[in-house]
Amino acid sequence: MPSRSRATLGIVLVAAATLAACGGDSSGDSKETLPISSLPPTVASTIPPSTVPGPTTTGVPTATYPLTGLPVTDPAAAARPAIVAKVGNYDKYPTTGLNDGDIVFEELINDHITRFAIVYHSQAAKEFVGPVRSGRLQDVDLLTSLNHPILAWAGGNAHVTNDINDSTLVNMNMTHCNGACFRVDFFSAPYNLYFDIAKAWTVAPEGGQTPPPHFTYRSAGEAAQGTPAGGVDLTIDSYKIGWAYNSGTGLYERTQNKKADTERNGDLVTTHNVLILKMAYKAGFASPDAQSIGNGEAWLFSGGSMVHGTWSRTENTQPYTLLADDGTPMKLTPGRTFIELPRTQDTITSK
Repeated sequence: MPSRSRATLGIVLVAAATLAACGGDSSGDSKETLPISSLPPTVASTIPPSTVPGPTTTGVPTATYPLTGLPVTDPAAAARPAIVAKVGNYDKYPTTGLNDGDIVFEELINDHITRFAIVYHSQAAKEFVGPVRSGRLQDVDLLTSLNHPILAWAGGNAHVTNDINDSTLVNMNMTHCNGACFRVDFFSAPYNLYFDIAKAWTVAPEGGQTPPPHFTYRSAGEAAQGTPAGGVDLTIDSYKIGWAYNSGTGLYERTQNKKADTERNGDLVTTHNVLILKMAYKAGFASPDAQSIGNGEAWLFSGGSMVHGTWSRTENTQPYTLLADDGTPMKLTPGRTFIELPRTQDTITSK
């Protein structure tokens, strides 16, 4: 899809820079910084309740958001396209915006490095989102099922950028963000690029479309599938990731490398569902390339239970088909979903 030039940023000028050959991230050699004092105040994350919504009293099916299964409260939001932000995963540069995404993919982007693809649809991030980094070839197959999503990213090398432009993803890199991205002064380049997701919806290039439903959800009063489980520990290369179920909140709480995983504002990273899809990674263009078309093992941790099964799809336009070992569809808890994409040889241990 051809890119089009956009106006320079209203808050802070982001200089278009030559993207690195391997990762495609720009260090932003010439830039103004946004003073910390001018950033919006930190807002504590408001997490939707983990309980399955009750039935309506009218007998008319309740419209739900396609990526969470929760009742629609804003029809205009339900009709808009998804925005996917590529956000770095570094202990030294904590994230902002993970807890506001409907879906979060954690993908391997270099040996020993993971990155998040945060999918916003039912709600915008309460704060600015970042640190926003570069994309990879695998993002096309991972994200195409979202139906022409807008990709908020730093950019990429020529090979990756051409692949994005030739796909149905809508390119909204830092040179096409039209005032929705800026650099901050609390982190150094290239870890200081951030996006305003709410603004991005108003200034994005044309072409985005409403995403289709991606999961099957359990209904009100329906027990979680599978066997009781307190959470899961897994590895993705050198990352040691843990999810522990909090029965009081109905949320899974994340640790990374044996420490509580918190965002920059101090909020613990949480989700309603942890979906693990084992991936074969082949050699890509200077990065591992997840083979997300095909099939593989799947684990679902939801509502304090664990289900093992398989994932499959034959086209990148399709959501994943998720089947338990008994052949029935895996059913998620309505709410947010964190999708882990470890290598086939990485370890998964139910708690």
